[in-house]
Formats: sequence, structure tokens, C-alpha cells
Amino acid sequence: MRIVDVNEYYSPTGGGVRTYLDRKMGILADLGHELIVIAPGFEDAVEDRPGGGRIYWVKAPRLPFDRSYGLYWDGAPITRLLDTIDPDVVEVSSPWRPAWIVGDWQGRALKIFFAHNDNVSAYAGRWLEDVADTATVERWCGWYTRYMGRFLAKFDAFVTNGADLARRHARRGLTVDAAMPLGIDRGDFSPDLRDEALRTALLAQCDLPPEGKLLLGVGRHHPEKRWPTIIDAVERAGERMPVGLMLLGYGVDHQKLAKRVADSPHIRLFRPVYDRARFARIMASADALIHGSDAEPFGLVALEAVASGLPLIVPDQGGAFEIAEPQFAETYAARDAASAAAAIQRMFAREPAILRAGVLTAAGKVLSDRDHAIALVDYYRGLIDGKAGVAAVA
Repeated sequence: MRIVDVNEYYSPTGGGVRTYLDRKMGILADLGHELIVIAPGFEDAVEDRPGGGRIYWVKAPRLPFDRSYGLYWDGAPITRLLDTIDPDVVEVSSPWRPAWIVGDWQGRALKIFFAHNDNVSAYAGRWLEDVADTATVERWCGWYTRYMGRFLAKFDAFVTNGADLARRHARRGLTVDAAMPLGIDRGDFSPDLRDEALRTALLAQCDLPPEGKLLLGVGRHHPEKRWPTIIDAVERAGERMPVGLMLLGYGVDHQKLAKRVADSPHIRLFRPVYDRARFARIMASADALIHGSDAEPFGLVALEAVASGLPLIVPDQGGAFEIAEPQFAETYAARDAASAAAAIQRMFAREPAILRAGVLTAAGKVLSDRDHAIALVDYYRGLIDGKAGVAAVA
């Protein structure tokens, strides 16, 4: 099977989407399939991947606030590539120009809109949270659901990256054909990577002794991640216990966050760790992952944490909440620093041996990205066969 992903979020400089798709390319190649990505680049170019797969970079205007990413406008270069490649399946995840470009393309391929995020929750819900409740914001954004319905009518299936996002769209009146949860590279993450000497060294960087508690936060410095809430919560909890926070990430809010934590004795900002082996050792060596985003529809970082044997402290909304089981997680009211601080205190008041046993059991059940790829291909094969059967009858 040849799959093309027309992806506006695949960046030349890295990021979560690129990590997901690069890994997916290799897995599909191992399974005898081909994944090709059409992505906005600085220039037109073609890049073959050693493990299988290919990137077609299409020159596109850059985002004014983040030049790592581009925006498609002219559909002709994309449709020409689709005509040449002649895929079996075309995926697209951007609801803007790419959805219409692919939706209007007249090739033979199965057309899939694969939703990986929720613009209503991530943007409108966040921007308007101080002036209206969630139900009101959802009602105000009914135009966006109707807009999605118009381009979704051009696709063979609407797929989401998990149950949480599927439920959100279903509540709005859209038909979701399948929820296909993502997986992680299980080979990267393991509880066996826990290193007490590394943990002690990381606590020392937070100016805490070995008996302190080390929280890990991972993600872009972006308002959607709600790091100020997490910082407030850690400071509140720190008034009652020795707890520190390592925040790995970078982004548009970096300077604001750096200024915010400048006087915090036990909170430190660190750039992202791109070395997967080192990152996995850090994750396995912390005491809990703390997460702030209630808009993310799938908790990929939370899955990596559980696979590393790391308990979770997460909001009671969003993709990370879908993963959080009572035996290894504490939840708090989304966007509420006091509630998050209480969750931190509850986590570290638990019996360590029982908590560790719970998360180790969960670690062995985390879905792998290979499992995800196999399930996705099987789903596409069923749709293709069904489409062919309908055509034969006609």
C-alpha cells in the first residue's frame, strides 16, 4: 500500500509531528508499505529516507511567528505530485487549505481526514475561557463544525487519533468513522532505565537533596500547554514538601516562562532533549510526569512516561486524562493551580511500592507505534476493499 500524507505540520527543523511520521515511515517500510509525506519547505526538494519513505518538500510561505512551519496556498504543486505518485491512500490533517486541496483532488486514492488536534479547545476555548463557559464557546463555534462538515463530505473517512477527540467531534454533530489511538516506540522507553544517580544529579540542579521529589514537564512553551498553571502548582506544593520541576521544551512563550521562574528556587527550564536514549533515561529517573494541557486530544508524552514507569499528574480533561488510571495517576481540575498542587501532594503521600507496582503493570500494556501502524493499514485495506466492492456492483 502506498500512503501519502499531505502534512502542513511536518517541519524541516523537527517537532512531534515529524517524529511521529518519520517513525511511521520506517515501520510501514518494514511491513512492506510505503509512506510519502508532502510538506511545506523552504524550497522544492525531494528527500529519500534510508529506512524507507520519502519527503517531497513544496516551497511555501512561512508562518510569520514561527518560520519552522509553512502554509500551503497554491494547490497545483500538490495535486501534480498526487497525480504522479498515484497513491492508494491520501491522508491530511490540516482543516485549512490542505483539506480542500485533497478533498477536491480527483485521483483514485482513498481520501482520509485524520484529525490530530482540536482547534476549538486549543484556541477558541482558551482565548474565551475568561468570558464564557465551555458550552457557550462550543455554541459560538458552531460555524467551525459546519465548516468542517463541508470539506469532510469530500472524504471517504474521518479518523481521529483517539477516543477523546472522537467524542468531542461526535458531540458537535460530526460523524467520526474510526478512532485510531497512537502508540510509542516501546524500544526507546523502559522502567529499567531508571538511574538513581541521575535522579540525584537532576534534583541537585533544582537545588534539592536526594530525598526531594522530582517532577518532569515535557512540551512546547506555548499557551496551550498551560505551563504557568503547573509552575504555580509546583510552587504551592513546594510550600509543604521538597519538590522540584524540570521543564523540557522551547517555544513562543519561552521568555515569559523564563521570567516567571527566575525567582523560583526549585524550578528549572531546559531545552528539549533530542537524544532519545538520554531523554528516556531522564524520563525513567524522575518521580512523576506533570502535564497541563487540557486541549490535547492524545497524550503521547503521557504514554511515554507510563512506558518509562513514571506516574502521572494530569488535568481531568484531554488526551492525557484518557491514559490516567487510578493505580498510577492523580488528576486535578483543569486550569486550576490549587487543585494541581493538591494532586502533587496526594501523589507523593501514596505508598511508593504500591504506586511503583501499579505503573510497572501499566508500562507493559502501552500500545506500540507498530501496533498503531498495523491497525491503521488494516483499517485502510478494509475501506479500499469495500470501495472496490461497491464499484464492482455499480
